[in-house]
Amino acid sequence: MNDLTLQKARAYEAEHGAAISPAERPAYHLTPYVGWMNDPNGFSYYKGQYHQFYQYNPYDVRWAPMHWGHAVSTDLLHWEYLPCALAPDSPADNGPGCFSGSATEMDDGKQLLMYTSVVAEKQPNGEMRDIQTQSIAIGDGLDYEKPACNPVLTQKDLPEGFSKFDFRDPKIWREADGTYSAVTVCLAEDGSGAAALFQSKDGFDWHFVTVLERCNNQYGKMWECPDFFPLDGKQVLMLGPMEMLPKGEFHNGHNVIAFIGSYDEVTHTFTKENVQLMDGGIDFYATQTTLAPDGRRIMTAWMQTWSDTEDKPRGCKWFGQTICPRELHIKDGRIIQTPVRELDAVHGKRTFHENVTVQGETTLEGIKGRVADLTVTVQPGEYRSFTLKLAADADHHTSLTYDPYTSQLTLDRSYAGSRADIVHRRSCKVRSQNGALKLRILLDKNSIEVFVNDGEQTMTAWIYTPQSADGITFAADGKATVTAEQFELNL
Repeated sequence: MNDLTLQKARAYEAEHGAAISPAERPAYHLTPYVGWMNDPNGFSYYKGQYHQFYQYNPYDVRWAPMHWGHAVSTDLLHWEYLPCALAPDSPADNGPGCFSGSATEMDDGKQLLMYTSVVAEKQPNGEMRDIQTQSIAIGDGLDYEKPACNPVLTQKDLPEGFSKFDFRDPKIWREADGTYSAVTVCLAEDGSGAAALFQSKDGFDWHFVTVLERCNNQYGKMWECPDFFPLDGKQVLMLGPMEMLPKGEFHNGHNVIAFIGSYDEVTHTFTKENVQLMDGGIDFYATQTTLAPDGRRIMTAWMQTWSDTEDKPRGCKWFGQTICPRELHIKDGRIIQTPVRELDAVHGKRTFHENVTVQGETTLEGIKGRVADLTVTVQPGEYRSFTLKLAADADHHTSLTYDPYTSQLTLDRSYAGSRADIVHRRSCKVRSQNGALKLRILLDKNSIEVFVNDGEQTMTAWIYTPQSADGITFAADGKATVTAEQFELNL
């Protein structure tokens, strides 16, 4: 580890990251050690710990040449920062940096990172363009070396017509026979995204296998951050379309969608049967999953979207965070998301109110706070709308409003303290429960994650409301019967 670029990043983050107190961070959501974070990378279980890498600029709270930040956890809630893992310091990635990728374990016990390496290259017309290739790094969970064979995948490994400018985000895994597979996204000849499968016997020498799925200009344009995994007897291809147009449950801009279907491991044919939006809120992108030792499929994501990255607190020392990791299952042909069960182990004081009649706006004794696990159930009744206000005081709140007649649930953070003209309000149609609604809400200092009807849908958003705004109120247009259960979190 003699590279000066990496040493400089490690020295900077050691000094400036250590100066950020735990009180300045969320209680159980991972943030960058210092500076900027975007996509989670290399989410994996290795040597008895969960490893979470992330796209990282330690020097500023803005995107810049990408490094890989690094943190580890034993419970997915408490994170220990490790030194910066990768820096843009090799011939393959000495321009915009080391872009997104993933991790797996090798036969010799080393950890293999696979990432998108980017260099600027002058084109025949004189224009400078970024060229994206795939590279690897090998390490022990702390320090990583980039072999001389990099890059291991380039445009020459793609089918004819695919772009060298948009070829990125490898997700790597080991097959049952010990061989390596990886799925990347790339821009096809029709100007929209595709997901391509590659394989390797040793992790070094890779070859193209097939195109698993094409966008065909139906789901946005370029795709990002793919994942491909079995789940409860089905196969899932999850990815992030860019430039989506609104249609059905999909909204404008960046989405995360999952194709659910079947996969023939012999012919490498993926057949999609269903497609769904992975989060109906405001801030959710760049998903990645891993297998827990007990077989659970666990997902993380960047709790942000590109359209609102300029809206940040003045004087902030870090920017960007990941979601509370979620367990994935399939029910009735759709992916169900629930907070990792490790959260139950930190439940503290319980406050419970059963079958309370709500008319107008009211509070319930003991239901308040900015770090909590809150479940609210609204029974079918004589109400035209039900509203829950969170992180509330006289000037601030973030609301959840349910219309039982249209089954629309609306998340609105217009009064959360932002001064930017960005998306603050989004709605999703929930599956009708004859007027009943169950919401599990994870509150942290700077975020709200909503799990609708036991995880059938989710809505996620950051908030930068003053921490003193810790009120929670209940309101009904009409008469609603409400049960509320809140756990303080001992973190």
